[in-house]
Amino acid sequence: MNDTPVIGVLALQGDVREHLTALAVADAVARPVRRPEELTEVDGLVIPGGESTTISKLAVLFGVMEPLRARVRDGLPVYGTCAGMIMLADKILDPRSGQETVGGIDMIVRRNAFGRQNESFEAAVEVEGVAGAPVEGVFIRAPWVESVGAGVEVLAEHGGHIVAVRQGNALATSFHPELTGDHRVHALFVDMVRAERAAESL
Repeated sequence: MNDTPVIGVLALQGDVREHLTALAVADAVARPVRRPEELTEVDGLVIPGGESTTISKLAVLFGVMEPLRARVRDGLPVYGTCAGMIMLADKILDPRSGQETVGGIDMIVRRNAFGRQNESFEAAVEVEGVAGAPVEGVFIRAPWVESVGAGVEVLAEHGGHIVAVRQGNALATSFHPELTGDHRVHALFVDMVRAERAAESL
């Protein structure tokens, strides 16, 4: 079996190109995913930052939402950054009208919790599972996690708030590691995808 996993980036809206680059550097075959048939061809998926309400509505429009929910329920490794974290939440504290999520992580998320666009900032974040120096996190209208269920592992906090979590094959960060040139979080996700592929091949 070829050890190089194929990882998609949900390419409906947001910073798709940066994730494709980060995944390629982290030794994955990266490709954009917009349609249900493209979703069937990947071993894992990144849901990028952007505007969570727009991503939600486009996912429904393109017919991707239900197949994605099904694959996440079946154990597809998935990583969400910023808006992607909101998409992976089982519950949003303050959803916009008609906003849906994929779900997959037993957490409640608050949208735009760290402030508006002009209050964006960078901060060093210690992320469990990422060796070496702290990760430089870029927070842009970022959410934070209000609370998590018993099955969720908290990987990082900033300012007393949860900003990175993992539950099974689902990983999420409030911040954008793809914007910094530090691809260790993507490498962590690629390793998760490899582990799932190895488990499936047994």
